[in-house]
Formats: sequence, C-alpha cells, structure tokens
Amino acid sequence: MSDVAIRVDGLGKQYHIGGAQKSYDRFGEQFRDALTSPLRRAWKLVRGQASSAAELDKTIWALRDTSFEVKSGETIGIIGANGAGKSTLLKILSRITEPTEGYVDIYGRVGSLLEVGTGFHPELTGRENIYLNGAILGMKRVEIEQNFDEIVDFSEISEFIDTPVKHYSSGMYVRLAFSVAAHLEPEILLVDEVLSVGDAAFQKKCLGKMGDSVRDGRTVLFVSHNLSAVQRLCERTYWIDEGRIIQVGPSPEVVESYLETTLQDTYGQQKARERKTKTDSLAYFQYVRFLDSEGHESLTFAGSTQMTVETRIKLNQKPAAVQLGLDITTIDGIPISNVNSRILGHDSIILQEDSIVKWHIEDLHLVPGRYSVNLRMKDELELIDYWENALNFQMLPFDYYQTGQINTSSYGVTYFPVHLEIN
Repeated sequence: MSDVAIRVDGLGKQYHIGGAQKSYDRFGEQFRDALTSPLRRAWKLVRGQASSAAELDKTIWALRDTSFEVKSGETIGIIGANGAGKSTLLKILSRITEPTEGYVDIYGRVGSLLEVGTGFHPELTGRENIYLNGAILGMKRVEIEQNFDEIVDFSEISEFIDTPVKHYSSGMYVRLAFSVAAHLEPEILLVDEVLSVGDAAFQKKCLGKMGDSVRDGRTVLFVSHNLSAVQRLCERTYWIDEGRIIQVGPSPEVVESYLETTLQDTYGQQKARERKTKTDSLAYFQYVRFLDSEGHESLTFAGSTQMTVETRIKLNQKPAAVQLGLDITTIDGIPISNVNSRILGHDSIILQEDSIVKWHIEDLHLVPGRYSVNLRMKDELELIDYWENALNFQMLPFDYYQTGQINTSSYGVTYFPVHLEIN
C-alpha cells in the first residue's frame, strides 16, 4: 500500500476577472456565442476598445504548474504573501473548486477548515450541523455520537448548541467548525488562516489540538501567517509565490528564506530607514537606525554586545512633553521586551525641533534570528505616533557561554546564564 496521502501533478487554476460571466438558457445560445466570440474580439481590437488580446481575456492564474507529494503522517506548512495561491490550493484539495489543469489524488478521508462556517447550513442548529458536517466528512452516525460531547466541550458553546448557526458570531462559527473538523478524526486535515478569527486563548487551544493530530500520525496541511506556529507544528514547509511553489524544505530553512526575501523587498540593503509618510500629529518619528558598540551603522549583531537604537523625532507643533517607548519582537511579531522612558526615570521628555533620541542597550543576548523594533510616542492623553516594524536586525550565532562552542540554534529567543553541576 502506498504511503502517499496527497499527490498533486501539474495543478493550475485560472480565474476570469473584471466582468460578469454570461449565463445561457439553451445550448444553442452557448454554441452561437462560441462561434461569434472570435469576431467580436477582433472588432474590439480594431476599434481600440482593448489594447491587446490579453486585455480581452481578463484572466489570472491563481496556481500554475504545481506538483508535489505529501506522505501519510506528514505535517506540511504552506506560507506566502496574501494572494500567492495558498487558499486556492486548499480549496482544490478540499474539492470545493475544480482545477483548470492538472489533477489531485487524495488517499484518505479529508477534514477541512477553510472559511468560517464552510459546510454549515445557517438555518440548522449547532447540534444539527455537527451531524451534517460529520456526514459530509463520511462519518457514520454512531461515530458522530461517540465524539459529540467532546466536540461541544471543546467548542465552548454548549449553551448555544441548539441555536441556529445564523445567529452565531464569527468566533462561535470558528469554535464549532474547528471542533468538528478536529474531533471527527479525518485522516487528512486541511487548515487555512481561519483560526485568526478566534481569540488568542482559543487559537492556542486549536494549535494544541493540531499538535495532538500530528502526534496521532494524521496528515496535516496548515496555511498560516503565524510563522512560529508553522515552525513548531510542521516538519516541512512549502513557500508559494504568485501561484507557484518556489521552495520546499525543513520549516526553519524555508521560513528563514521567506523572511529574508520579504525583508529584502521591504528594506533593500539600507542600514537606516526614513519614514515615507508624514503625519499632522504633534510629532512623529522621522528615521531610525542601529549603531554597534563602536558607533557604526549596522543591521547585524553578535554576542553580549551593545546596540543603540537611534531615531529622530520631527516636531510639528510647539515643544511638548511626551513619553517614549521601544519594543523588540521576533520578526513574526512575538513580543520579547518593551521599555519606556518613564520606567527609565524620565517622567516627561520635552521635545525640541528635530530631537535625536538614543536607546542604549547594554547587553543584547538574543539567539540567532531576525528581530524587529517598534517605536511609540504618547502624551498624557493619547498615542501620538506608533511606528510598527520600524527597522529589523539580525542576530548572528556566537559563543555565549564562552566554551568554544558556537550555538547556531534559533530555538527560543534569548540566552541566560546557566551553571551545570553533576554529582
């Protein structure tokens, strides 16, 4: 028996855009339209109503020339920018939409969580939709009944289980939809970014349940912008860009390549970043750069070294009293540290025209990886300016414990002093 769960060969999906599609009442109308269509297209080009045949077609390939295999029990992450084709791929695998070219072979029962309420009938209650969704997944009634209580408990909406789902909030939809998909034990589970709709506690709960599915040996395809979750849950990751798979490999390697390319596209090689948009607020951050321990501009650091975050504040109005804040996060947004001027002993900072502010970080001991800095400015009443992802920097591997062993692992976020004693 083959150990392949999903086989995709030459898959492509084309969409027509920019105009309504015709409907036909009779086959004769469709046949006549097919015969006259080339003449109409040529007439539009002659009259200048379209500049090219491509403009007349008005089509876009959401996926093109996509081929891969997923082994049974594998957990695959799928990453890429918005519009790259990730969700289209999962919809084809779920048989929600037909491919334009190529084919897909799936060996096993598929459970999908792609969009809020997909597969739910709005007029039916939550209880009735559990049975309906289970039947769609190919479950027998006795199997659904065996899992029913666990599904309801996990969803945390037991008091609304006999309410028609058309009255559910988006969060309630997600809770019940994920619970059904996860507890009816499909051999293949397809999960899209829909989990972002739920609150943080439920997202964590869902990721834990997905981890259980992984440990149980199910095949999981996970589309997400939560790159830390992808690295934690997925053995391999596919990076899709403009409808094509451009890299496949171990999740940490693919995620790192994706981030490097994203940062390259966003920031290029610049070591300082100037604000492109100006505001009419009292003041705003105009530029930011990083300085190393010798005062040189840099985007890379290693070891327990000093880093200075320097920024200029542009003042639009008269001098005013403000508080300043600095956040450091992982590149995918996980908070590491935050500090503000008040806890550093500056209750009120009086800004002057083009004030230069320097945050001196004395001991930077982050593990290898990419990190981002956010800048905040507020007065006593409100936030004046917030510059998210103002600039990013790279931490290189180094010998933190001074044992001659350079730690190249990117696991975790920080080093801390440890003494090992063995008796």
